[in-house]
Amino acid sequence: MDLLTRLEEAILIAALKLGEEAYGVPINREVSQIFDKVYTMGGLYFALDQLVRKEYLVKRTAEPIPQRGGRSRAYYRITPEGNDALNTARQHQIKLWNTVTEFNK
Repeated sequence: MDLLTRLEEAILIAALKLGEEAYGVPINREVSQIFDKVYTMGGLYFALDQLVRKEYLVKRTAEPIPQRGGRSRAYYRITPEGNDALNTARQHQIKLWNTVTEFNK
């Protein structure tokens, strides 16, 4: 299993939280709120494609929506492998922070 980048981790968490409404714009909104930083859609879609290739997300394309000029939305769903990757990332963070006895802000 590959280690997740922070962005990948945030995207998986966003997809998990959004459930059936996990597509580009709401995922970007969630990730941007997590990091208090605005991400470009291009950067986000690159990371989403990476997660699909790693089989941590599955992508499905919906029927075109007339009010959007006929464009289709790509929806994402976290896979069991994605859940495992998130759990592993969480466990690594816990282990890492448990090694710190003193932390100066």
